[in-house]
Amino acid sequence: MLRAVRFDALTARELDAWHSLRAANPALDSPYFHPGFAAAVHASGREVRVVVHTDEAGNVVGLLPCHRDRSLLKPAGWPASDFQGPITAPGTTFPAHELLAGGVRSFEFDHLITDCAGFDPWIISRRPSPFLDTTGGMEGYLGRASRSGKENMGQARRRAAKAEREHGTVRFVAESCDQDALDGLVALKRGQYAATGARDYFAQPGRRELLAGLLGTRDAAFGGVLSTLHVGSRLVAAHFGLRSGGVLHWWFPAYDPAFAHMAPGWILLRELVLAAPAMGVTRIDLGRGEDEYKRRAKTGETLVCQGIVAKTSVHSVLRRARDSTIAAAKASPLGPGLRKAARKIRAITG
Repeated sequence: MLRAVRFDALTARELDAWHSLRAANPALDSPYFHPGFAAAVHASGREVRVVVHTDEAGNVVGLLPCHRDRSLLKPAGWPASDFQGPITAPGTTFPAHELLAGGVRSFEFDHLITDCAGFDPWIISRRPSPFLDTTGGMEGYLGRASRSGKENMGQARRRAAKAEREHGTVRFVAESCDQDALDGLVALKRGQYAATGARDYFAQPGRRELLAGLLGTRDAAFGGVLSTLHVGSRLVAAHFGLRSGGVLHWWFPAYDPAFAHMAPGWILLRELVLAAPAMGVTRIDLGRGEDEYKRRAKTGETLVCQGIVAKTSVHSVLRRARDSTIAAAKASPLGPGLRKAARKIRAITG
């Protein structure tokens, strides 16, 4: 049985089930699956509704946080939720087709993890989502990295030393609480969107508030992580991510284009790998995307799925997914990668 409730209407029993089911399923270790993420999105002004799946005995066996826009359901945090899927025990089938009730005509997803039994008939494509295994810090990473990854980390070390000689002290903060630095990151990111022609993610109401709220959540179980890199007094690169246990999700990185010649993004990433043991981080998820630095830096990858649960024919579903993916490419901070996916789907559907 499925029923949908507002996130803030979940009972203590349902929240306890969320934590228990997630803890029992290693595939759900990403911070996107922690209830804290859905709570933060809901508190930022975007209503999150949770589809609760109970068995015949009334036990909660699955939860799916999502947004409803008229007859369409999308995962909570869309279009910037880099891992999606129901909270279930390993091997449990979520009745995806039962989502199409109460006026709901479709459920779209673009970062569904592959372990979601019950969604297979509606998966259109699968794409890699790279990660860095940071177990053992830099030494451990370099033992697993590709030749390109090792070379870029070495270049980042040399460029940091050169920047310090030419511009002043290089200062990295792994976990900053500085609201001004967060504002600086958002400004850099918005400048990047404007320069690349991508739709400005932060132009939508509540999204800057979402990051601010996450920054105020300081807990090893879940929270936002702001990392900054200053050269002298100037913020040259920053990253805002999500943290849950040993997993850090690389979410919103940006750098000052005036310092592009020194590749500050690589310097920042190198510093995070160096800081990982002290932070208790053993994996940095980079998120799906075709970015060159992700290909070079990764030590491995998982797959995420794109598709749409709907009652219509497969061809109609493909067309709908094509239109949705094109729209998502324009709206998402992951624009370049999504645009490539949109071209692939367009080639299939005509």
